[in-house]
Parts: sequence; structure tokens; C-alpha cells
Amino acid sequence: MSSSRFGLLSAAGAAVLASMGVGSANAAPSDALVAAAKQEGQLTVIALPHDWCGYGPMIEAFKAKYGIKVNELNPDAGSGDEIEAIKANKGNKGPQAPDVIDVGLSFGPSAKADGLLQPYRVSTWKSIPNDSKDADGYWYGDYYGVLSFEVNADMIDKAPADWSDLQKPEYKNAVALAGDPRASNQAIQAVYAAGLSSAKGDASKAEAAGLQFFANLNKNSNFVPVIGKAASVAQGTTPILVRWDYNALADRDTLKGNPKVEVVVPKTGVVAGVYVQAISAYAPHPNAAKLWMEYLYSDEGQLGWLAGYCHPIRYNELAAQKKVPAALLAKLPPATAYKSAVFPTLQQQDATKAAVTKQWDSVVGANVK
Repeated sequence: MSSSRFGLLSAAGAAVLASMGVGSANAAPSDALVAAAKQEGQLTVIALPHDWCGYGPMIEAFKAKYGIKVNELNPDAGSGDEIEAIKANKGNKGPQAPDVIDVGLSFGPSAKADGLLQPYRVSTWKSIPNDSKDADGYWYGDYYGVLSFEVNADMIDKAPADWSDLQKPEYKNAVALAGDPRASNQAIQAVYAAGLSSAKGDASKAEAAGLQFFANLNKNSNFVPVIGKAASVAQGTTPILVRWDYNALADRDTLKGNPKVEVVVPKTGVVAGVYVQAISAYAPHPNAAKLWMEYLYSDEGQLGWLAGYCHPIRYNELAAQKKVPAALLAKLPPATAYKSAVFPTLQQQDATKAAVTKQWDSVVGANVK
């Protein structure tokens, strides 16, 4: 997932989660699955930086809970890179073959169609909304966020309030994406969001409008063609970074005012992105992969994501059962910021991915790296 994945919690993982009063899952994995996973002894993940969505402490908690080694591949990879890693390692049972992936929603169905995934339904399957999972269990939504502007307020006197503001002369050499639009789901959705705003909510025009938006941004020298991260925001090389709100909010906390970071959810073009989990059809450690999924969709795993500012897919159920700690609720943005959020359909995401990945070079002409 090209971009830093930043989570609120420290690497102390299990201890931190325990201190929040996080309980165990509603439905625990079977003893047979735990035993089989422990016998495999390892889980290989990809594109999970410790600083994204609380993944660092969650990985540590999983290791502590089950005594299974976690082999971590290419933390800054994009969703497309994750799919390619499965393809490249079909006949490889070694350490470069990922067991599991965490990708943008549009990548789930295409990976299933290509025969790259194997089905698995976690114990908490029924609490995952139907429109966020494959009916046969090949992929399933895990969390979502909305695209926002992470702003170095020490450098930018007045933060942009909406997408159109990014085109203003005062933001010259200031705006960057948190991924390469030719491979990163986050960056692809940013193009869609900008286009949706430009097209005044007309989804049928969003792809073309988004590409033109960034073409103009690049032409006016407002666009910085690098993959922005917390460090580049702090250093001032990308003082305005378009990224998921959970990353931006966590950066704000971690940078501790040096520099001061302002997080802005735009007034229009508020696009929510659902990420999904899946198990590789060629997973060298299939039982460890299933156990990892059980952990992620347990109460403990879901609240671990929430601690990293990601909205877990089972949030409504957890909130209704009063299982969300007050300390976590206090750190979240007000619900009004998300009132106009749009959840693009799979068809819209597929169309956007195809248009942006194919036309970015010809229309925008900025080599993001």
C-alpha cells in the first residue's frame, strides 16, 4: 500500500491493546485451527507497515497470543503490488510468497476472478455487511476511511477547505498523493474524489474530471510527483498530502506538534474507501492465514483498527454492544465530518481503476515515485 500506513498505537502491541480493556472475540477460533496454525509456525504478510491503521501493535499482539512468527514483506507496496506478489509466487512456498493480502475493494473481485484467492469465512462472518464481502468468502471488508488533506500548518497559513482550493497559486509545489495512481488504491480513489468534487457529484464524469484535475494541478506546478509520507509532510517537501483520514489523524498525534498538523475532510468529494482481506490461493501457511483472519475480525482486532483511526467493518455492532472504549471515541472526528461520505460501488471502483491506471501517464504526465 504505497504510502506509510500509520497507526495510533506504539509497537508495544499486546500490552497497549490490553490496557484499552479490549476483550477477546465473540466467537473464538477452533482449537484445531489454532493447533494447525501453530504447527505451520509462520504467517507471511505483505504491505502492512506498522504505522498504518494500528497494524504494528496488532501484529505484535497476534504473535504474542499464538506464538507464530510473522514474516513481513514490502511494507510500502500498493494493492496492485500485492496481487502481483501472489502471481509471481504461485509455485513458490518460500518466504517471498504472501499468505494474505489487504487490498482496496476493487482488487478483491478481480483477484477472485483470476483464481488467486481461496475462500474462508471467519467466525464473525454474519456481522460483516453483505455489500462489503464476497458471498462465497473469497474476500471481505475490514475497515474504511475517507480521503482527507494532511496539512503542515507551520508552512501553510490557510489550509485548503475543498478540492478546488488545491489549484490555488499559494499551494505551488505543495500537493502530493500518498501513493502512485498507477498502482495504489488510495491514490486512485483520490483521483476519483477530486473528480467527483469537480463534477459536482456526478459519478459518471468523476474519472475524466479527476484526471483533468490532476493534469491542471501538475501543469500549474502545484503537484509534487513523489509518494508522500509523514516525514515528507514534516520536512515540508509535501506540505499538503492527500491521504486516508486515519493516516493523517495518526500522523497528527505522532508528530506531536512538530510540525503542527491540520487534518481537513473536504467539503465535497468525500469518498470513503473500504479495504478488504483475502487469503492467497497459493498460501504456504493456509491455517496461519485463517487464524490471522479470525484475529482481525475478532473484537480485539476490530478495536485495534479503531485505535489506529480506521473505521472497522464491525463498528456498528461493537458500538451497539457498548464495546468501544470511551477513550477511543474521544479521539475520533465528529460524525458530521462523514455525513456526506460516498461509498463508490464495485463497478465504479473498477471503472476508476481502469481509467486512472491506463490514462494517468497520457493525461497527467507526472511520474510519481
